[in-house]
Amino acid sequence: MNASPSTNAAYGYQTKQESIAVKGVANLLIRSLLDKQQFYDPWDEALQQGISSAAWPLFGLLWPSGMRLAERLAQRPVQAGERILEVGCGLALASLVGHRRGADVTASDCHPLAARFMSENLRINGLLPLQYRHGRWGALPAADEKVPLEAPNAEGGISSLRVGIATALSGRFDLIMGSDILYERDEAGTLPAFIEEHAAPSCEVWVVDPNRGNRAHFHRHMAALGFVLQEYPLAFDASPGNAAYKGRMLSYQRH
Repeated sequence: MNASPSTNAAYGYQTKQESIAVKGVANLLIRSLLDKQQFYDPWDEALQQGISSAAWPLFGLLWPSGMRLAERLAQRPVQAGERILEVGCGLALASLVGHRRGADVTASDCHPLAARFMSENLRINGLLPLQYRHGRWGALPAADEKVPLEAPNAEGGISSLRVGIATALSGRFDLIMGSDILYERDEAGTLPAFIEEHAAPSCEVWVVDPNRGNRAHFHRHMAALGFVLQEYPLAFDASPGNAAYKGRMLSYQRH
């Protein structure tokens, strides 16, 4: 993959653009943050979501678990009428893969700039709009919230910032998926409760976890909600441009 760094002085952070290969589908151009050192929160929108300056750039980077999730969705047959939700989507690579294949996908995150990056990645790949919703667990259901959005100029580019409204997530889905979202112990089961709020009565849930060690509470709460687990190890040797990876694919089903 070839990266092209760029700087947008209006935003105060640097980005790069890469051609990303996902097994089973054509390459996608992905605009991401240049590195973990980027930070930009002039309205404290991220801070109000509980996102610290250290955690701020994590949404805007491509992660190995996200690649594994995108590869899994690339192999899933597109089913008419099936609604798919990605939670904690970050750069929404899996959502972009499903969307380009014709699936009915909604991407969700609580980071105020996730929608901006997704919109740009749709544009540079020549894709139609993809539904994005504000989704956050561990708190009261989010009402529509003000977030910074890009304002297009007359040439179709981006020239300034404005404050817009992110629509809160609602509805029920047949497949709910996420990668590297078990980053806390979550003894209270806030993530399973969030999943249950948006799960259809018959629902499948995919979680790619890089062996963070926080699965036990998640398993227990998901079982209490009627989900049956199938767990698969994921292991990939290092390759040019990619570090070795070990994790788990957690596949839950409820009928």
